[in-house]
Amino acid sequence: MINPVIEEDLQYILSSELPWESFFGKTILISGASGLLPSYLVETLLYLNSKKLGPPVKIVGIVRNKEKARNRFRCYENRDDLILLNQDVCNPIAYNEPVHFVVHAASQASPKYYGIDPVGTLNANIIGTKILLEFAKNNTVESFLLFSSGEVYGQLPNFKRRIGENDYGYLDPTNIRSCYAESKRMAENMCNCWSYQFGIPVKIVRPFHTYGPLMREDDGRVFADFVFDIINSRDITLKSDGSTKRVFCYISDATIGFFLVLLKGEIRQAYNVAGEEEISIFELANILVNLFPEKHLKVKFVPRNNDNNYLESPIKFQSPDVSKIKNIGWQRKYSIKEGFYRTVRSYLG
Repeated sequence: MINPVIEEDLQYILSSELPWESFFGKTILISGASGLLPSYLVETLLYLNSKKLGPPVKIVGIVRNKEKARNRFRCYENRDDLILLNQDVCNPIAYNEPVHFVVHAASQASPKYYGIDPVGTLNANIIGTKILLEFAKNNTVESFLLFSSGEVYGQLPNFKRRIGENDYGYLDPTNIRSCYAESKRMAENMCNCWSYQFGIPVKIVRPFHTYGPLMREDDGRVFADFVFDIINSRDITLKSDGSTKRVFCYISDATIGFFLVLLKGEIRQAYNVAGEEEISIFELANILVNLFPEKHLKVKFVPRNNDNNYLESPIKFQSPDVSKIKNIGWQRKYSIKEGFYRTVRSYLG
């Protein structure tokens, strides 16, 4: 049975004015299919098939952990419209039938991995991108979507306006934490080079902080920690002064943006997909506590343990400009309060 909050999300996504018929009778390959963001793409297409509006789309998901993937999609067991390939995205794709769309979303996006496995982090972004671009070239796909990241902008000192898709700042290539941002930059360049030379219709999305149902408790990012503090009735603990400011986007809004770029975005163009309400981490903690007053929780400050594996971002403020994706029809529905309330409720039942 589908979680009621997720089912509402799927209904909302499918109600958006997108050419869903573009997928009818086609095959879409999605790497990292059981991850938070790509799994919503997979489930949306499975839900679309259940509506029987046209010939079903076949989804081929590349996953490293098949048991995790089966658990994520357990509501869709024994269906022939979902094929899970249990393999590393850095290996040749073990699928020989025609594919019409490719989405490369396999990536270690949480900072908890950057100090533990920097090589694995960049491999998915560089080697995995090459593998999928070659696969797309051989399949003459209709569209290729790369999941990049807002981290590609680096540090923009004294930046006074929202960050547009052509604004780039400093990244230190000798800093281990740069394994993610630098390899995402390289992946973007690879996509455009393969597109230019071989005609692959690549598009790029740059998500910022995206959250929603089915985040993992060990995600490692602060907004996920806050959500599980509320779920488990724990006081929220801040390990910094909480002054860092971020924007947050609820997953169903972001998913519409991803599909929009895949189907209607310009070739070799990147699009920010993000919220617009910039708030501090301290403000977010207080919002979550106040959304559930019956739990009588507080926000507390505690010093961070000496965890050399968790590499914090040096960027204190980051406010993206989303006018480019709005110009092709994207609109957000959920505020920060609404989105986080839905997220917590999806776990509490």
